[in-house]
Formats: sequence, C-alpha cells, structure tokens
Amino acid sequence: MKRYLTILAAATMLSCGGRQAGYPVAGEDHTVKIASFEEFQSYFRYVPGRDIIISAHRGGMQEGYPENCIASCEKTLSMMPTFFEVDFSFTRDSVMVLMHDLTIDRTTNGKGRVADYTYEELQGFRLVDRDGKLTPYRIPRLKDMLEWGKDKVVFNFDNKYINTKGVSDEVRKASLDYYIRQLRPGGDWSMYHNIMLSVRSLDEAMYYWNAGIRNVMFCCEISSREMFDAYDACPIPWDYIMAYIRLSVDPRLQEVYDLLHERGVSTMTSITGSSDKVKNPRDRRVCYLRDLVSEPDLIETDYPSEFVDLPRSRAEIHALQDRAIEGNRSVKADKAKKNRRK
Repeated sequence: MKRYLTILAAATMLSCGGRQAGYPVAGEDHTVKIASFEEFQSYFRYVPGRDIIISAHRGGMQEGYPENCIASCEKTLSMMPTFFEVDFSFTRDSVMVLMHDLTIDRTTNGKGRVADYTYEELQGFRLVDRDGKLTPYRIPRLKDMLEWGKDKVVFNFDNKYINTKGVSDEVRKASLDYYIRQLRPGGDWSMYHNIMLSVRSLDEAMYYWNAGIRNVMFCCEISSREMFDAYDACPIPWDYIMAYIRLSVDPRLQEVYDLLHERGVSTMTSITGSSDKVKNPRDRRVCYLRDLVSEPDLIETDYPSEFVDLPRSRAEIHALQDRAIEGNRSVKADKAKKNRRK
C-alpha cells in the first residue's frame, strides 16, 4: 500500500510540473544496431538502472499515421527509442501483409476479408488513421517492414491467428507451422536477428522450441508464481524470454518480478487496454506517469509519442519517488503540528 501511494504521489507531482553498458542502446537517431542473436538477447536482458523502454503497439498511432504502417514506424522512431509490435494476415495469394484484423473494414477505406484479396488488389485501398481519416499510405508487406527495420529496430510479432474468434484449429496450426518454416535456415525470416514472438501459452512457446527454433525470443505472459514455476521448469532458457506481466505492476507479485530479474528477464506491461483508454489528455498523462513510476522494464502503448517528454530514466523516476516520499512526510509533519496546537 505504501508503495502504491508513493507511485500515485510521484505521478501526480510530475503531472504538475543512467544508462549502463553491456547491451545495445539507441544511437542519436534512435535506431538500435543488432548484428547477432546474442546482441538481440542482450537488448532484452534485465539491467538495473537501465531506462524504461517504450514499445510501440501496432507501430504507434498518431494523427495522420495509421497502425501497422512503415511510415508510422518511421515517424515514431524519429521521435524516441522504441521497438515495434506488429500484426499481419495472409492474402489470397499467400502474401503476409501488415494488418491487425482479418478484415480491412476498420483500418482502410475498403471492406472484406484480407484472405479474399490478392496483394495487388489490396493496393487499391488506403489506410486510415486512428480517427478514421484517410491517409496516403497503402497496406505494406511484412517483407517490406522487415527490410525497413533491418539493423534499425526490434520487432515483436503477434500471431493473430492464435486467439482470434472464428479461426479454426487447422488454420491456427497452419499459422504456427508457417512461422516455423520462415524461421528455419533458408526461410524468409531466418536472416534477421531482431524478431521476438508473442506467445499465448507455454504450450505455444514449446511448439516452436520443439521444432528447433533458436533464433527468436519469446514474449510470454508470466503474471503469477505458477506461471513462473512452469517456465522455470521448462527447457527454454531464460535468456530466450521476456516476461509480459499484464496491464500494470502488481505489488502483490513483487516476489515474481524479483525472481524474473534474478534470472536476467525484463518485465513488460501493456497499457493498451488500460491507461491508453483514458479519454481526457491530462488524466491520461497522469496514468502514464503512474505506469512509469511503478517501474516495469518495458511499457507497450498505442501512443508512444505521448511518452516523448515523460521521464524514462531510472534516475529521474527514483528522484520523483524520493520527492513524493519527502512530500508525504512533510504533510504528516504539518498535520501533527496542527493536532498538537489544538
């Protein structure tokens, strides 16, 4: 409870008014040069004192820039260090295109299922931004995104065929097998060193691992002691794992976070379903500050650009926490003085 009050006080205070060596860091242009899988693992390794990393969900969303679009990723990267969660779907001619939904209704000026169009036919539509406004951008191929991001950024692939309603078991398995073919030697993704896969379960992670996949990391939900123990007992080494701990840091799970950190595993919250949903900009900013002061190692958000001027270094965040604690002491001291005068 005391930790929560400190977090809340620090976030409210800030709303009014050290890097360490040993892992790849963003240069002045915010890109991250990763030359090997070992360097990729280092990027996600937990290091005390490291700045909090902001992940751009669906590439980041700003006015005039659609989700899952190379131009949007380029815009976000021009503003801050980040890495990108992206989604893709298959066209009728088996081209993987960047698209969160299995239909194009929400994100373009067209309608229908992605699988009912060829890639060339999809180029007849334009993407819309988060407010539904038409943009000049077209639906990109995953291949183009990978080439754009090579030696520049990190990608987190989210396989929507795993948990999307209406997807058959046959299609779900086919998508897993497709990933495996692309990641094996000679596959279209095998030459890249910057791919992490979001998995929905230990069984899914083990499906890749048992198929011999060793050139990706796994973003795994580990939000309980039971989940930690299950991964601790599995054959996948901890340096292949980044831990998703759900919407926020939970003080009741501090033991789990400490165990993950002891094994060099970074923790990530995803606020796309919590703080990102707050409508009022000032209230949303306070929520973002509270998310930062709670100190996950990474934060996934729809709106990374709104974090540009917020403190992400541990030194700044710890200074805020100290100021909040001191402020609480002063308030208590003043209250005690008043009570003695009565």
